[in-house]
Amino acid sequence: MRRSTLADMRAGVSLPGFRVASGGVSTLRPGQVSHAHEAHTHVDPEIFLILSGSGKVHINGEISHFSGGDVLIVEAGEDHHLEAVSEVVTTWLHLEPA
Repeated sequence: MRRSTLADMRAGVSLPGFRVASGGVSTLRPGQVSHAHEAHTHVDPEIFLILSGSGKVHINGEISHFSGGDVLIVEAGEDHHLEAVSEVVTTWLHLEPA
């Protein structure tokens, strides 16, 4: 996983060689975990824009903290899910090769 902030990405959030295939906005309530009971991977990268709140991102069994303004880039094949500490609002973007 790569981590940045929206403020660091002055030229915009993108990954060379990929385009957005699908996406959406999700809200997790405190204590809620996305994809909690199963492995969750993709064949292409996924980007999470954390709009508000704080939580933990689980990547291949390792845990890191995140908060509003963070950009999380999950690499292809990484098992991942988010865990909300406070209410978390995130935009998620599934990518595909351009």
